[in-house]
Order: sequence, then C-alpha cells, then structure tokens
Amino acid sequence: MSAYVPSSAQVMVVLGALLASVLIAGFALGRLRPVRAARAMAWLLLLGGTVGLERLSAREAPGFRMLALISFALLAMKAIVLVEDQARGSAPLPFARWLEFACGWPGMQPHLFAAPRSADLPGASTLLVRGAAHFAIGVALLGVARLSWVTLHSRLLATIFFLPGLSFFLHFGLCNMLAGGWRLRGVSCEALFRTPLRSQSLGEFWSRRWNLAFSEMTAIAVYRPLSTPLGRGPALFGAFLCSGLLHEMAISVPVRAGFGLPLLYFTIHGGLVLFERKLSKRGRPIRGWPGRVWATLSLVVPLPLLFHRPFLAGVVWPLIGIPR
Repeated sequence: MSAYVPSSAQVMVVLGALLASVLIAGFALGRLRPVRAARAMAWLLLLGGTVGLERLSAREAPGFRMLALISFALLAMKAIVLVEDQARGSAPLPFARWLEFACGWPGMQPHLFAAPRSADLPGASTLLVRGAAHFAIGVALLGVARLSWVTLHSRLLATIFFLPGLSFFLHFGLCNMLAGGWRLRGVSCEALFRTPLRSQSLGEFWSRRWNLAFSEMTAIAVYRPLSTPLGRGPALFGAFLCSGLLHEMAISVPVRAGFGLPLLYFTIHGGLVLFERKLSKRGRPIRGWPGRVWATLSLVVPLPLLFHRPFLAGVVWPLIGIPR
C-alpha cells in the first residue's frame, strides 16, 4: 500500500487546497458569460491544472498520483459539463447543490441537482440492496485475488479476480448505493452501470450500459459541441479520442509508462463503433448472441492495451501485496 501513501502532510494540504480551488472556479464558471469564454476557461482549467498537478506530484508514489489526478480531473470535468448545461438553458445551481453534484455523485448531469425535490423516489431501496450485494461480491473477489497471490503466487490469476472484484466493489456496489441514497433525498440519480454483459454491440455497451457518467460527460462536453460543425461521425470519434486521452492521464501518467496504449484502445473502439453504425445503415446491424460475442471479444482482446503492465505493477498489484 506504500504506492498510495503521500510523501508528507504538506502534499495533502496542497492537494486539498487545489481541489477546493477547482470547486470554487467551477461554480464561478457556471455563471460566467459569454458561454464561449466560460467553455474555454473550463477546458483550460482541466488541461493547465492537470499539467501543474502532474509536476507538483512528480515525486509521489504512482497510486497517490493516480488518485490525485483522477480527483482533479473529475472536478474539472464537472465544471465543463456545468458550463455546457448552463449554455443549454438549465437553471443555475446554488453553491450547496453544486457541491452535492461535484463531490457527492460521479454522474455528469447537473440538472438533476437543480430540479425541485420531493419525497424519496421509487427504486431507491432496490438500488441500495443491489449495491450492497454487489459490494459484498466485490469484497469476496478481492479476497480471492489476494489469496491467489499468497497461495499460488500467480499475478495473472490474482489480476483476473482483482479487476472484476474492484468493479463489483466500486462500480456496481458503491455507485448503486450512492444512487439509491440520492433517490431517497428526491434526486433522480440512476444506476451508472447497467448489466453490461447484455450488450449486443459496442455502441450499446459504451452509450447505454457501461459508465454512463463517462458517456454523459463525453456527450455533453465533446460530442454535442462538435457534432454541428463536424458531423456526427467525426464528433463520435472525437469523443472516443477524448476518452483515450483522459484514460492516459489516469493510467499511463501516474506510472510514467505505457503512453499511447489506452489512447490506442479507445481509438480502436471508436473505429469499431463507427463500423457498427455503417453496418446498421446498410440494414445489417450486429444483434443477438453474435453481437454479444462481438462486443465481448472487442472489449477483452485489446484490454492489455488499456490496463498495461506498468499500470498493473505500479497501481493495481500493490493493493493486494504483489511486488513490482
């Protein structure tokens, strides 16, 4: 776990101050006019701040660098989608609700927190129970991953159990419980990960089933602004390229290795989704069980590009006690 320990308390103070500054700046940008200036400054906040934080954390351990960079990027992207949401005429968020949206929910739809709230919304208990069950499954799989290393000394087997275990723990566990909690408070949050194994195409997987927070963000901040001047196809491909660059920041930058591999993963997928669209326009959509096989193989086969070995060694394996 030393990969996640900061070098000093001062580093934590600086990081906390930086994140607080992003929160204040994001709230202010949501009210800035004209929108073009707010949009430019929001993107500059993300790009400039990421470069600055990378330099500030240059001597920190990879795991800590990853968490710091992801935390900053998440808050900066919240500012970007807030600007775009305001540009579309949504009601401004009061500061308290901006904090709820920015810090209390990984989704990327600010208007959910601006809407009037009533009593708890239906489906809250289902999300809470489902989330708790998935959380328990995730903990069990993480335990099996640790046991696989301790007893068999197999990095491969430990990784195979660890990655889905972490996903059950975080994506299907904590995120569902958060959604249920917000629904109890009258905010219409929904599950962000929706039975991805049922996907019958890559387009369905990325747009409607896997990490809807990320697809919401790329749709609001990249696809919609680019679709008018460039067209839907180039805008979609641009959204995948943006996803690849953000994953580079979260995966390759912390370990300073594997550069270009996550970007290549999303570039491939952008091309494959466009290929699927072309087949659909010709009346030959990929559906049914062949679609499931196609989507699964397309996701799994190039997965080592996304989770490359330097990332596993520097960030993932230390969590279960595997030496680099």
